[in-house]
Amino acid sequence: MTSQRHSYRVDDDVLLDAARGCVLAIGVGRTTLTEVARRAQVSRMTLYRRFPDVRSLIAALMTREFGGLLAGISASLTGTTARERLVTGLVTGVRVLVDNPIMRAALDLEPELLLPYVVQRMGSTQRLTEQFIADQLKAGHHDGSIRVVDVPTQARVVLLTVQSFVLSMRPATSDVDSEELLAELTTQLDGALERR
Repeated sequence: MTSQRHSYRVDDDVLLDAARGCVLAIGVGRTTLTEVARRAQVSRMTLYRRFPDVRSLIAALMTREFGGLLAGISASLTGTTARERLVTGLVTGVRVLVDNPIMRAALDLEPELLLPYVVQRMGSTQRLTEQFIADQLKAGHHDGSIRVVDVPTQARVVLLTVQSFVLSMRPATSDVDSEELLAELTTQLDGALERR
């Protein structure tokens, strides 16, 4: 009884760390709640109470993983204008996400896991990214470095542009140099956002 009570207090990060280990070791498709519970050293019921199925667990893992990357990028932004900071941050974000092992596992082995966030609904990580973009757009409107347009519309267009690079970067660089592609993305974003 005591150990069961203790297991209820297990931090979500312990469960998500175990899920991350499973995904990297055996892939998204073979990850089960039973295996995650075993790795986290908790009962299956403890895990089921937090995450009713593997899909919700993987979604939470991706939110934590990509939210952490976004926070790191936000904290390291440099540049003299908001536009420069936004463009640099976005291109860095594409580079980091494309190289992230969880994103790679999802894109390479289970791309259908990401499909709902492309064709059905916006996920929490997309919302976080969009908020980051919107904040930088507002700062750019204020400092005069970004063309003034309705912020939600402008943020959504920028998000969709960058998202397409994250999802398609690997096949897109089969015959085009990745650094040249990212340099062109930088030019495109900078030009589209520049105040005229």
